[in-house]
Amino acid sequence: MIDNRGRAVTAPVVEQPTDWTEPGAHPVAPGVHRIPLALPIPALHAVNVYVIEDAGGVVVVDSGWAMPDTRTSLERALRTLGHGLDDVAQFLVTHAHWDHYSQALALRESFGTRVRIGRGERASIEAFDVRRGLHPRQVEMLRRCGADAIADEIAGTPVERSERDVPHTLPDAWLDDGERVGLTGRGLDVLATPGHTRGHIVLRDADAGLLFAGDHVLPHITPSIGLETEPERKPLRSYLESLRLVRDMPDTLLLPAHGPVTPSVHTRIDQLMEHHAERLDTAAAQVRAGHTTAFEVAAAMPWTRRRRSLGDLDAFSRMLAVLEIEAHLDVLADRGVLDAHDEAGVRRYGRCQVK
Repeated sequence: MIDNRGRAVTAPVVEQPTDWTEPGAHPVAPGVHRIPLALPIPALHAVNVYVIEDAGGVVVVDSGWAMPDTRTSLERALRTLGHGLDDVAQFLVTHAHWDHYSQALALRESFGTRVRIGRGERASIEAFDVRRGLHPRQVEMLRRCGADAIADEIAGTPVERSERDVPHTLPDAWLDDGERVGLTGRGLDVLATPGHTRGHIVLRDADAGLLFAGDHVLPHITPSIGLETEPERKPLRSYLESLRLVRDMPDTLLLPAHGPVTPSVHTRIDQLMEHHAERLDTAAAQVRAGHTTAFEVAAAMPWTRRRRSLGDLDAFSRMLAVLEIEAHLDVLADRGVLDAHDEAGVRRYGRCQVK
């Protein structure tokens, strides 16, 4: 949003429900509503999709997980705005995780709705094959981290029938970094923000002071990084660069995929940068204390706000924790803080040798 002196200012937060997961179509800004849709994930209760009402047709940012209940919830919320599912002209999807992408594909089958997603997601979408399991590359990465037991547990987790049936095909068209999606009443700038996934994008409405942030910036949790079929080698480096990219732009209202609408993107990015700086310092200290693999470092650190041990977490959370630490250790190696070498298929880290 631009004031009368040409300065960028954030849009005011329209009053939201105390519980951000409360069903309905909640106004965010003129012509923009937030619709939370339930998720089949115990630790992540809902995903926000954003409805943009436009003279050229309804545009929806992200779509929810393809399930009968979420389809009904989306349809019911749209109806309160005077629209039906067949009024949606296009879905603009921030990344290819099922809770953002799959319902768009399912509704395309029913209504022919146009679906677009960041071009960087192509490799993971094309490589996805449920017959290989849900996390085949992560299993390989866990072994490189010295976490064979976790790798075996993840590899041995059966794929549920409901997971096999989730649609995961190519979109109708790609969204490219720097592109401007021109709607009748507004323009959305596409920004590539790799890290959470290699093809993650955000959509920025500079005039209205809005950032449709997907999972790039979340108000209450730290996004995972590199959880995809074909992750890039060093996702944390990309994620930190993407945070700086958005931080260097004028501040906006944060419209996250998970959590409440928040007044300042900048404030939350600063908190995320501080979190990762602390994680980098802690990981480096653990290596200096003699832990040499990502698994050993992760096992020596507390996790979650309750400061639980790695062994107290479920298998999926242990996988995320170990891979997060590997990403931090790789950044430290890139910066010359640590040495890194491969030994019998396991990546080991140590004090950087002074030359």
